Amino acid sequence: MKILVCISCVPDTTSKINFKNNDTEFDNSQIQYIINPNDEFGLTRAVWFKENDGAEIDVITVGLENTDQILKKALAIGADRGFRINQEPLDSFQVAKLLSNHISKNSYDLVIAGRESIDYNGGMVPGIIAEILDFNYVTNCVGLELINKSAKVKREIEGGIEILKCKLPLIIGAQKGLVEESDLRIPNMRGIMQARQKPFEIIEDCIDKLKTNTIKFSKPDDNKEIKFISDDNLDELIDCLRNEAKVI
Repeated sequence: MKILVCISCVPDTTSKINFKNNDTEFDNSQIQYIINPNDEFGLTRAVWFKENDGAEIDVITVGLENTDQILKKALAIGADRGFRINQEPLDSFQVAKLLSNHISKNSYDLVIAGRESIDYNGGMVPGIIAEILDFNYVTNCVGLELINKSAKVKREIEGGIEILKCKLPLIIGAQKGLVEESDLRIPNMRGIMQARQKPFEIIEDCIDKLKTNTIKFSKPDDNKEIKFISDDNLDELIDCLRNEAKVI
């Protein structure tokens, strides 16, 4: 069983976000990067397959040199090999196409990606990969079992859980519930030392043309002053909701 876990490197939620070049580019100076949380749930599930079933785990990201430390953390958690496609990630199709190029050259039974990254929340990359490679695809996964050449997958839907059975190769969109937060692995000293000896390859690849172009970034408006209304003044509350907030 060969598993590929796609890793997205995202800013820590405590980082202060700024833009540069007239708000057309993200300013990544002084930003602390982490493994995208949805990807980390998927990585932990893959490690369980390794420990219980002897699966081989590769991890991959699209990024520049500043993302190496994130991949090395994934290796310390339990992955066997790391790959970095040496391109700055600029849009979902570019990332998906570059990842698909690598996947098509390797015989992976299972590809795990986060259902979305917490920076752009696009949620498109795993679906595009599945379309390019004609893989089965299930997102919002909260449960996964592998049985021979098939998988039993649980995913969240509106109002409940849907259980699906599909053949491999498969790509899933992982999220919290695939494993619990308490099950996430923290690299220990042994894992960190072993990660230094594990294969780590830089891949040179590119695509001819981007599908999208960023025009401008903007921050949310500053929070407005909070208006308090007495709990016995229903008429004023309705008036504010109708004429000021304009939500009714």
